[in-house]
Amino acid sequence: MALFQGTIQPANQPAILRGFVRDWPIVQAALQSDEDVCAYVTRHANDSPANCFFAPPEVKGRFSYGPDLQQFNFDVRSASIETLLTILMRLKGVENPPSMYAGALPFQQFFPALALDCPMPLLNPGVSAKVSLWIGNQTRTAAHWDLPQNLACVVAGKRRFTLFPIEEVKNLYIGPLDHTLAGQPISLVDFDNPDLLTHPRFAQAVKSAQIAELEPGDVLYMPSLWIHHVKSLAPVGMLVNFWWRDGPEHLVTPSLTLQHALLTLRDLPKAEKKAWKAIFDHYIFQTDEDPMAHLPEVARGVFGPITSDSLAKIKARLRQSLDMD
Repeated sequence: MALFQGTIQPANQPAILRGFVRDWPIVQAALQSDEDVCAYVTRHANDSPANCFFAPPEVKGRFSYGPDLQQFNFDVRSASIETLLTILMRLKGVENPPSMYAGALPFQQFFPALALDCPMPLLNPGVSAKVSLWIGNQTRTAAHWDLPQNLACVVAGKRRFTLFPIEEVKNLYIGPLDHTLAGQPISLVDFDNPDLLTHPRFAQAVKSAQIAELEPGDVLYMPSLWIHHVKSLAPVGMLVNFWWRDGPEHLVTPSLTLQHALLTLRDLPKAEKKAWKAIFDHYIFQTDEDPMAHLPEVARGVFGPITSDSLAKIKARLRQSLDMD
């Protein structure tokens, strides 16, 4: 924990922790056989139905949009974990199988007894982490970013992560921000067969790419907002995620600010946008110093430390402004 919190996290770079969770029972089962790990997960799963994505063989594991970016190239079906694992094992022997994955299945909802078998000693006991399991065959998850920090633990099969700093967002041809496959905007680039005529700036992004190939028991730490493409390399693959955020409890997703800015900033004249950028740099990003340092606390208003009172005032003001015609 001291090494992770004192050295790895502050670097804000992805890090591979080889074999860190190899002693988990689920990993030990996977090292025995695919049948053993599926049986292990089935024993720990309840009967709650889970959503699973299914795509035809011709997409070759790449879950994405249709040609018009309005439809998707997969279907969503619901079944118990036991049924999904049975389907997964049946597809293992198919030469050109359809692709399937059930993603981000919360332990608390589907595997309440599994948490005790998957401890994460890198995090303080008080950290509120969302722990979830991914199940699928040879699939490709399009490049995207997540707001939380992530400890991605490969428990079965092998996975290849391709990672980019968030600055490469301009070179990755992100699709619709408000019509997404599973909540996060994704890159439209086919990483296995990139079309550099349609996506020429992808060649620039590749220069910043970092590759991580993980086997059962390996863990990948991904800081917040690192863009990552994930390729499952085995017919039976499983991954456990620990997602969490650092910071005060009042924080909500900055994507709300991004959408609010559509109403307030994006379409301003260029000179005005430049001026507002300077204001945001000063008061929000605080690129120089505390912008309130010259004021007594009583005079800082909502720009002082967030309290229950100032939080209520900010929310009320935002609600009032959004309700205006």
